[in-house]
Amino acid sequence: MRLASKNDVMTHAELTDVVSPSVTGRRREVLDRLLEAAEPLAVVDVARRTGLHLSTARFHLDGLVADGLADRAAEERLTPGRRRILYVGRPASTGPHAYGLLAEMLVGLVVTVAAPDAAVEAGRDWGRRLVRRFASTPGTDGALTSLLRMLADLGFRPEERAADGRTELLLRHCPFREVAMRHREVVCALHLGIMQGALADLDGSFRLDRLQPFVTPTVCLADLRPTVAA
Repeated sequence: MRLASKNDVMTHAELTDVVSPSVTGRRREVLDRLLEAAEPLAVVDVARRTGLHLSTARFHLDGLVADGLADRAAEERLTPGRRRILYVGRPASTGPHAYGLLAEMLVGLVVTVAAPDAAVEAGRDWGRRLVRRFASTPGTDGALTSLLRMLADLGFRPEERAADGRTELLLRHCPFREVAMRHREVVCALHLGIMQGALADLDGSFRLDRLQPFVTPTVCLADLRPTVAA
């Protein structure tokens, strides 16, 4: 992995303007030293520039990496010897908030230019692609297992539940909840299409006609029914 220098992207002043305000105290100082450095820094470099003990500097660096505000990678070198671990600061605008904003803008674009059924059809296409690496043994149990694996991998935290001759899937976490709450007609339609496409690409033993968004503040409900063939 190559760590780019900060001079390749933005100036230190520009980076400081977009860093999360929740980063304060000595950790903010560590981040500032990373952002203003022309090259990636090792722990010993950070300790020297901040006056911190090595273990304290490493603690704050690990915290910044965990928060998505720094990247960590082994030093690239051609000569023999142990490679140093280097750190480079990263502005908060490249983290999860930025992706949420991008999703919001893209969904807004879809709302203005696409027909209502376009999101479902796009979801079906993605569902057919995504489920293939989770496909297990043929049959009803295999189809459900594959669908559950795919949904779990996408972050939905699915739970299967039997209900009056049908199968309900409780989706206990929406990976795009903030955007979905404002644009259900697009995001929830995509999720419906993903599950429909996955089921169609398996063995066709189930169909999904309806996805009920947010039956509770955190749970969506998918109602699966066996097909006539099954």
